[in-house]
Amino acid sequence: MTYLIDAHEDLAWNWLSFGTDYSLSLNELRESEKGEIETHRGGSTLLAHSEYRRGEVALVFGTWFLAPKKYSDGSWDRVVFTNNREYGKLIQESADYYQMLCEKNPDKFRRICNRADLAALLQLYQDGIQQTAHLPTGIINLIEGAEGLGSLDELENWWHLGARILGPVWAGTRFCGGTHEGTSFDSEGRQLLRALAEIGYILDVAHMNDDSIAAAVDDYEGTIIASHANCRWLLKNPPNQRHLSRENVHRLVERGCVIGVMPYAHFLRTDWDATDPAHQVSLEDLADHVDAVCQIAGDCEHVAIGSDFDGGFGWPCVPREINSIADLQKLTPILQKRGYTSQQVDSIFHGNWERVLFQALPES
Repeated sequence: MTYLIDAHEDLAWNWLSFGTDYSLSLNELRESEKGEIETHRGGSTLLAHSEYRRGEVALVFGTWFLAPKKYSDGSWDRVVFTNNREYGKLIQESADYYQMLCEKNPDKFRRICNRADLAALLQLYQDGIQQTAHLPTGIINLIEGAEGLGSLDELENWWHLGARILGPVWAGTRFCGGTHEGTSFDSEGRQLLRALAEIGYILDVAHMNDDSIAAAVDDYEGTIIASHANCRWLLKNPPNQRHLSRENVHRLVERGCVIGVMPYAHFLRTDWDATDPAHQVSLEDLADHVDAVCQIAGDCEHVAIGSDFDGGFGWPCVPREINSIADLQKLTPILQKRGYTSQQVDSIFHGNWERVLFQALPES
């Protein structure tokens, strides 16, 4: 196996919503969350410390995900906001969660804020790959949706709390167009881009619509990624611009960006139906999206993994080979059968995200 970097996991959202304790084993978590929590999440958890170890997950991008209240899924959904005060409180709670998780379980989780942190963590995996059952998983923080921002000064506060990556929109209610609303960057959105670049944030264009991605690629002076997005042209009648157009994949590749493809069943086949064998998905479908980016790029340097696991879906809403994040390792033989070398698989599993992070993170 090769160790994995996963660029999108909604750990804090699940803790704040359900009290999910990812330091437990998968069996313990699933037993404790049977019934109501599974229903609210959209399936059984796909994450747990036992599965990070089994799947050699070296690093995850742990999100601070907060949605506008109008997109709430019900009375149980408390990780939503109507104003800056509520948003700021949830930002702090998200940051506190990651701090607590790592301080309480230093043998299992480690926060990553700079290149020195990253180098020290990855050295453990490179030196002790045969003893990965005893290695911690690193967490670098990504803000998904900044619509509750009060002032640009708060960006500095978030940086000091540990955030290093920021995606301005989710639904698309402010700054630029997103999955459900908006057009392109307005004047406030351009001010946000300038402030993010000045501080040193990595900009995440996931959830932006076509015009917003094109504008970000043209205007943003810092590093850009798409943490979790698939190739729209491989999907049948997608309902919106949630995934990347062929033109924007070209733009992102030309900027040297990395795109994290995601193994959510509905984002691999829009007609997915778990009860119908003719409409199920497999890791072959995920490999198709890897291939599509590589064909445009002409190499394997611009695609990676961004699972979005436990982000409002769980098992069985994933390719049929997957029971937990550890099973993403089953993608390796599929890629190798398609002609990818071991070195290219390493790039897709971890090397491409490593390159971006070492380029963009502060030294210490």
